[in-house]
Amino acid sequence: MRTTIHLIGIGTGNPEHLTLQGIRALNAADVVFALDKGEAKSGLNAVRRTICERYRERPGLRFVEAPDPERDRRPDDYGVAVDDWHAARAGLYEDLIATHLGEGEQGAFLVWGDPALYDSTLRILDRVRARGRLDFDVSVVPGITSVQALAAGHRIPLHRIGEPVRITTGRRLREAGGIDGATVVMLDGDPRFEGLAPDLAIYWGAYLGTPDELLLSGRLGDVADEIRRLRREARARHGWIMDIYLLMPPEA
Repeated sequence: MRTTIHLIGIGTGNPEHLTLQGIRALNAADVVFALDKGEAKSGLNAVRRTICERYRERPGLRFVEAPDPERDRRPDDYGVAVDDWHAARAGLYEDLIATHLGEGEQGAFLVWGDPALYDSTLRILDRVRARGRLDFDVSVVPGITSVQALAAGHRIPLHRIGEPVRITTGRRLREAGGIDGATVVMLDGDPRFEGLAPDLAIYWGAYLGTPDELLLSGRLGDVADEIRRLRREARARHGWIMDIYLLMPPEA
């Protein structure tokens, strides 16, 4: 039996987001790997442990944590910085798999949201296999994304009839200087909303699907300052924040 690594999408923090397929993959695993991002973000792995405790049906699961490699958050060259960070993670993952998985055993990474949307685990495991030291199969289990959870929380469709929706990052949004149609913005660590038309509609959410969920919507010019205030307070209270927002042009 070949070694398999399962990438299991776990949604946005609500253990009930885990699918039946995800539960089966979790129960097939011998080891769950997780990155330790420090005390301030310990709640992220606490959710992973809760999922394991709730849905694991057979004993013997090993939960292995390792410190996440440092990352330059204000690099001169973003692409180079991310590539270096991924290389460091690949070396760490390689060592973890070699050390903690025996021949024929199965491992798992519980990935926040969905493994295919703004998550690096798939790319990093490809790097590990390309090094040639380890050979293993990869199984991907889709998860509920923050995009879906945001729309559900606000009880809205993501786009107007027959129109597209774009998914981008805060950095790309600032480079573009505006939007053309419905735009979901992820990974915006400092949402300043500069250069955006104040008449845009915004639907913002943080800690989606959890008891700490925050939701706010309205005309961007009216609610931008309130969103920034809520973000500051929530980050200070929890030590971390995961949020996302949808921008929509005014109705014609």
